[in-house]
Amino acid sequence: MRVITGTARGKRLVTREGDAVRPTPERVKEALFSIIQFEVEGRRVLDLFAGSGQLGVEALSRGAREAVFVDSSRESVEVVRKNVESCGFADTARIENMDFSAFLMRREKPFDLAFLDPPYRTGLLQRALPLTAARMSPGGTVICENPADEELPEEAGDFVRNRQYRYGKICLTVYRRKDVTIE
Repeated sequence: MRVITGTARGKRLVTREGDAVRPTPERVKEALFSIIQFEVEGRRVLDLFAGSGQLGVEALSRGAREAVFVDSSRESVEVVRKNVESCGFADTARIENMDFSAFLMRREKPFDLAFLDPPYRTGLLQRALPLTAARMSPGGTVICENPADEELPEEAGDFVRNRQYRYGKICLTVYRRKDVTIE
């Protein structure tokens, strides 16, 4: 697993061993960042269910202003910390070791971009999506990684499902505010 492009291009990232995490495959990560290539620079990013933090680190490498990494696992938080520090992003990253819902209930500045990639088939994505939508800026984008055979809702708060991209057994589902359209 590596950073694809930007200031940390080629930097190897560490991940937890075992089945506790499921890192986003390289080709899916490349596709994801192609979809949002003009929406990253200068933005405030949320990497919810961060795991290794690879999505938030990639966003920082591509010029995101700030990334907040949230994971309930202490082991994952330590991996995120190592990745953030090894890529030189310690001053633009904030790492929170807490439950996603407790984090999303806090008074927090809105996010411009959010990545939701929880463990599959746990119901966490369906619970986190509306809470995340409520924490987004008006022109914000929420991207969910989910199994292709799992149906996600058409709407989440003021956000609607904009597009869905399938990569084998994985889908990237993009949500945008109802009154914002980007092709």
